[in-house]
Amino acid sequence: MCRAMTRDLRFAPGGFVLAQWPNPPLWVALAGALVGRLTDDRLHAYATAVFFMGLTTWAYLELTDGVNWFRRLLGVAGLAYVLVRMTGAIE
Repeated sequence: MCRAMTRDLRFAPGGFVLAQWPNPPLWVALAGALVGRLTDDRLHAYATAVFFMGLTTWAYLELTDGVNWFRRLLGVAGLAYVLVRMTGAIE
C-alpha cells in the first residue's frame, strides 16, 4: 500500500476531527463520480449507481460511527443528498 495512504492525515484542531483520509466507501463513491463524468450511456448509469452506493455506505457509517457530532452531521447530510437526488427533487 502507498505510504501516503497509511499515514494519519487527520485535520483535528484541538483533537476535534473535521477531516481525514477518505475511507474505502468514499473512494468508491469518488471513483464512480469520476467515471460517470467521463462516460455516457450505459457505463455512465453504472458509474452513477456505484457513486450513490458508495456515498450511501459512507454516509451511513459516518452517521452511526462518526467520531464526533460534526462527522455524524456529515453523514446526515450525505444521506439527505442521496435521498433528494433519488426522489428527483434536484438534478
